[in-house]
Amino acid sequence: MKRIPNILFTITILAAVALSCTEKWLEPKPLSFFTPENVYTDKAGFESLLITMRKDLKNENTGNISFMINEFAASDLGAASVQLDFYKLTPNTDRYYKFLAMFNSAYSAIKNANVLISRIDNIKWSSEEDRNRLLGEAYWHRAYWYYRLVNTYGDVPFIGKELIGAKLDFQTHSRWTILNKIQADMEFAVQWLPATAPAGAISKGAGNHLLAKICLANLQFDKAIEAASAVINGPYALMKTRFGVSAADAKRNVIWDLHRPKNFNTTQNTETILAVVDRFEAPPGAKSVGLYTMRHYNSAWWNAVVRDSQGKAGTLASGPMYDSLGRGNGNVRLTPFYQYDLWKFGNANWKNTTDLRRSNINWVDLDELLYNNPASVDFGKPIKPQNMAVLADTFYSLYAMPHYITFVPQDDPKAAPMGGNGDWYIFRLAETYLLRAEAHFWKNNLAAAAADLNVVRERAKALPVAAGQVTLDFIFDERARELFAEEPRHSELVRASYITAKLNKGGYDLPNFSTKNYYYDRVYSRNNFYEKKVSYIGNIAAIAPFHVLWPIPSIVITANTLAVINQNTGYEGSERNIAPLETIE
Repeated sequence: MKRIPNILFTITILAAVALSCTEKWLEPKPLSFFTPENVYTDKAGFESLLITMRKDLKNENTGNISFMINEFAASDLGAASVQLDFYKLTPNTDRYYKFLAMFNSAYSAIKNANVLISRIDNIKWSSEEDRNRLLGEAYWHRAYWYYRLVNTYGDVPFIGKELIGAKLDFQTHSRWTILNKIQADMEFAVQWLPATAPAGAISKGAGNHLLAKICLANLQFDKAIEAASAVINGPYALMKTRFGVSAADAKRNVIWDLHRPKNFNTTQNTETILAVVDRFEAPPGAKSVGLYTMRHYNSAWWNAVVRDSQGKAGTLASGPMYDSLGRGNGNVRLTPFYQYDLWKFGNANWKNTTDLRRSNINWVDLDELLYNNPASVDFGKPIKPQNMAVLADTFYSLYAMPHYITFVPQDDPKAAPMGGNGDWYIFRLAETYLLRAEAHFWKNNLAAAAADLNVVRERAKALPVAAGQVTLDFIFDERARELFAEEPRHSELVRASYITAKLNKGGYDLPNFSTKNYYYDRVYSRNNFYEKKVSYIGNIAAIAPFHVLWPIPSIVITANTLAVINQNTGYEGSERNIAPLETIE
């Protein structure tokens, strides 16, 4: 039998087989004795399952077309260069990006957490602390993925236990119900998670950081402040002095050091709350193919479409600049807003800002993209867009890049420079300050919000913001300046959209969420590709308010024959929706 893909609800297909095949000779024979009943019999067995959950986090940030690039390709900071038209995103069509695949992957990760949660008391524990620590980390992983699901797809089914056998009657739960559940789980978890943990493992700080995000999404602003403060007052501190592998390079700065993957999990870095571990020297099964940051976010400056003044190829995929800028493909085409407008504040702009996050040494601007083909008459000169045979090709081949974030050297000398293996942040302290600032904002304590924003801005040597200047847009501007390629951008914008709608702020409300929301208004006003209807390789940029949520894969809905899983409004099948469940059994 052909192996069935790992999709949450493909167990429904197996149900028919199980019901019809009762003869003894059709009973499956185990290929291995490493079954759950044989593995999860002691503390070491459960620890091994946690390793699998931690690997799920790494998978989100690594490889070609990772889930993280979805977040920026559908935001105010970037565009999906080969899928500019979001009307082409349907419940049946994933195309080049993984908007549908993320749904299934999240439930696969939840399945691993549920195995531990369901089996935790199948053995007798000599230490309650060991039991609850393991259970607390499993709760963390499950809550992490449900947080992503409800802030990406909205109302989704909640599965809270290991599934034994086939199930054909999944039902959609309210987003708010799921938030209540994972908030309660995390309130338990933070009591038992360790104060410190090995690299890649979940600490109390990572627990409180996630709890702060969940409470914020759930409009529990005081609890969000409490959880964020527990992190801020804990064993962490923003990095303000040079450190790590590039500390001796005098032309660099602390922002550069902070974004060297080899520095993420060092003991010197007191800002890291949680970072995944991905090392080239690790065994094949313990490492990824690489971060691919240079491939995803950098422009295709090296491509043959980049012509010199004689109409000949002016750049090559080799030689000067190729190792440092890599084989960029513009999978996330950065917006002019992120490159330039974001850095306007006071009398400063992107050219003269004191903000180290946009300093010349940390970015590669257009005048630094040079013809690197020795055979070109323009060798060593800046690339001129007017020399391009098709001006539209500049869309993915020429734009400014945040080199300090995307630059990850390739350890494998035989591999193309896409962005090699490297650790990557999941949570760090700068975001904790920004979460607390947002919670203060929602409570209308603008002075406290400004104070937290300025802790982050001061480290970056940016001008301070006054209390009267703090808005939701400014907070998300600051998140963009600080957390590019790090936060799940789309998910966080969706989270804020639900808050504004539930609070009836800015003309938004929940009944009309799919026709008017903060996400759409911010993206459309900042990402001018949609207003200008930019066209590239047959796609014309288009987006609508209902694209705030991505579609539930149709295979999930159609396979669930004994109950209804809702489709998001605006997508085919949503006319069959019923009211989501408001309780979790």
